Amino acid sequence: MKYPKFLQKGDTIGITAPSDGNRKEMDYQRLDLAVRKMESLGYVIRETKNVRTSDGRGRSSEKTERAEQVMSLITDPAVSYIFSAKGGDFLMEILPLLDFAKIRENPTWFQGFSDNTGLTYTITTLCDIASVYGNHFNDFSMQPWHDAVNYNYACMTGKPVVQKTFDGYEDDFYDRETPEEGYHIDQKSICYARQNEKELEEISIKGRLLGGCVDVLLNLVGTRFDQTKEFVQKYKDDGILWYLESFSLDSDSLTRGLWQLKEAGWFDTAKGFVFGRPCMFESFTDHNYVEAVEVILSELQVPIVFDADIGHKSPQFTIVNGALGTFDYHMGKLSFSMKFE
Repeated sequence: MKYPKFLQKGDTIGITAPSDGNRKEMDYQRLDLAVRKMESLGYVIRETKNVRTSDGRGRSSEKTERAEQVMSLITDPAVSYIFSAKGGDFLMEILPLLDFAKIRENPTWFQGFSDNTGLTYTITTLCDIASVYGNHFNDFSMQPWHDAVNYNYACMTGKPVVQKTFDGYEDDFYDRETPEEGYHIDQKSICYARQNEKELEEISIKGRLLGGCVDVLLNLVGTRFDQTKEFVQKYKDDGILWYLESFSLDSDSLTRGLWQLKEAGWFDTAKGFVFGRPCMFESFTDHNYVEAVEVILSELQVPIVFDADIGHKSPQFTIVNGALGTFDYHMGKLSFSMKFE
């Protein structure tokens, strides 16, 4: 596993929009404040032009332009770390236009989540380069930084800390009224662990981290951009510690999707699963989220953690695809650590 050089003062951070871009006035204010914050910490910020554009339908710009702007940052030796500006819906359109040979030759940190799974996942599984599933750049505008942002920054600079279950999370989407606003915590964070369809009081799960948004992973499986089976076999001695979250999959779609990934060999070396809180989950067949997952994964007889701080219901952990990870669960809380080996 290749780990790009960690950020040092004076390095350049690139921001691009391979999915959607910023389009609201408050988005621009948050972006500007986040830029000033990172500049005050000693970094140079470079934006591609699509960071401040959106078609209003999930794309920042035309696919060729998005691909070119991603590659312009990856192949620039001055750029050490790349953030996605936003999530969206159609990042997969740029995958055929990217030069993965050049990505392999220029290991650079790339960070994003949701639709950006299309890049974080493929950079790691196709190129054997670690990538980061975590906050988009605008979260660095909040004052003061939430622990989730502090964890993120520690990871960026090669000083990962033990991340612990946050006190609470946002259960809804909120429009910020000021750029300095943090998360609107409205629910208490409690996770739980199960194995063989029984609840656990405590468990420790270790393995090589891999995952992302299931909605996007289902677009990748079986395509030419899917080398997951080869990847999990390469690291079979470590085993894969899967972290997963869903955006808008209903119970039936989630069950069918997990079945598809399992039958494709993705979970052959799984040590365990950690699921984030589902964002927009519905059931039309009277299956709750746990049932929709366990009907497929329980037969693997590995621990499964539910409602972890991962994904769309902020705040979230910063997770490095390809790193060795440990999730320690005890009575509703998680501690999460990583080693870059």
